[in-house]
Amino acid sequence: MHSVKQPGLLPAISPATGKKLADIKETPLHQVSESYSRARRASSKWSDISITARLTYLKKLKSVMVDEMDSIARTISDDTGKPLTEAIVADIMPTLDSIDHIIKHSEKDLRRQKISTPVLLFGKKSFIEYMPRGVVLVISPWNYPFQLAMVPIISALAAGNSVILKPSEVTPLVGKCIEELFAQAEFPQNTVQVAHGGKEVGAAFTKGKPDYIFFTGSVRTGKIIQEQAARDLIPTTLELGGKDPMIVFADANLERAAKGAVWGAFTNSGQVCMSAERLYVERSVYPEFLQRLKEEVGILRQGTGEEADIGSMTFPAQREIVRGQLEEAIQNGAVLETGTSPAEWGDDMFLPLTIVTNVTQDMKIIQEETFGPLLPVVPFDSEDEAVSMANGTVFGLNASVWSRDMEKARRVASQLVSGAVVINDVIISVANHGLPFGGAKESGIGRYHGSGGLRMFCHEKAIVEDTGKNAAEIQWYPYRGKYPLFLQLFQSYFKEKRDWPKFVKSYLALLKRSK
Repeated sequence: MHSVKQPGLLPAISPATGKKLADIKETPLHQVSESYSRARRASSKWSDISITARLTYLKKLKSVMVDEMDSIARTISDDTGKPLTEAIVADIMPTLDSIDHIIKHSEKDLRRQKISTPVLLFGKKSFIEYMPRGVVLVISPWNYPFQLAMVPIISALAAGNSVILKPSEVTPLVGKCIEELFAQAEFPQNTVQVAHGGKEVGAAFTKGKPDYIFFTGSVRTGKIIQEQAARDLIPTTLELGGKDPMIVFADANLERAAKGAVWGAFTNSGQVCMSAERLYVERSVYPEFLQRLKEEVGILRQGTGEEADIGSMTFPAQREIVRGQLEEAIQNGAVLETGTSPAEWGDDMFLPLTIVTNVTQDMKIIQEETFGPLLPVVPFDSEDEAVSMANGTVFGLNASVWSRDMEKARRVASQLVSGAVVINDVIISVANHGLPFGGAKESGIGRYHGSGGLRMFCHEKAIVEDTGKNAAEIQWYPYRGKYPLFLQLFQSYFKEKRDWPKFVKSYLALLKRSK
């Protein structure tokens, strides 16, 4: 399907049709050092302008994106194989919404914050300032190549940093599209640079000592990046894999839950870190629910164009991971409820929507990230069993709980070891840019979105101010005669009921001795 790669060029191949779309020029490894030098010069200038001025550029970027929305959607669809509707709903819309959120909140979130000062530091004022880190390296994935590159980029820019983006070599056309959008929005030169290439380019830029690394991708690659970052003491945010559980109780709205399960499992052909990859259903409604699932799957259309529900897989290597998990499950007794055996698959990138039953908790289909249109369904008998199975993997990115009993749903949600939990819906927590997004366990390190998603791209600097009027501080030298007064000061202050007269008397005595 894929043509032979020419030296120095990245071929952009449509996974849905197998046709070559373009060749993208790779960034030579010998240019890494110069790219960082350009980024540091740009960062120095960019950080000097006000947040208000930075937001002017983001507003222009948003305007360009709105004007070019159809073109962007078609580029994403061509490069990934996903339907146009998914390209615009799940890649472009969240990016525009993120820009709106940043425009609305960044000046407040990044301005100097006044903090209360303890009474023992009487006469002083305390603040937090947010100082840009410098150069941020963003390494983005191929499943949502636009959104998962743009959101960290615009957050880092709003915070005053320059950015080097290393987009996935699997979807190079989207990386080129992003590069062109920032040029159209007339951002200052080198404020945003795009480094095109494969893992060798990513490794070279990781070793180039950026001031911050934001990575979205696999656990395996995330660990490699974290090892290098640790050697250089570079802070990171790692958004890694998921194996998200969906728990359906008997009292749930089963029609809604079945529709939600099918969308949550198969949107973007299952290539979503937060997709529903494990479905646990209370045993009393298990047969009925399974039938509902099969009916929902039966009405879906796979293909290309505006009318398709589900597109192709994007990355050939991921197709083989799905194949391996399904083959192992079938060999160990799993039953296909929809879809076909991998032996019957064609050579294209459109995989059958597969629901599997009779699986056990130790199978790869339960324990390892699938990232494809494959959904195992498992019955449970009690709330405790459902929670135990849901928590029974190394992942913890997102989860969903379905019940009309909101008290029970909230109770279960609170017990799940997960970065986010959605009740009676799936995936959509990431669409609220006011909420933190990130994972527990091997699903990642750090959070973005919200005020924290801006501030993490800054050094958080503590500032304490004193007028300088007093000649000395009470804790300064000499210590002669101060111990009894300090003893009285602290005892009067830290008592359960503070003795303010004694506190003031001790403080004034110490102040007198410090003159």
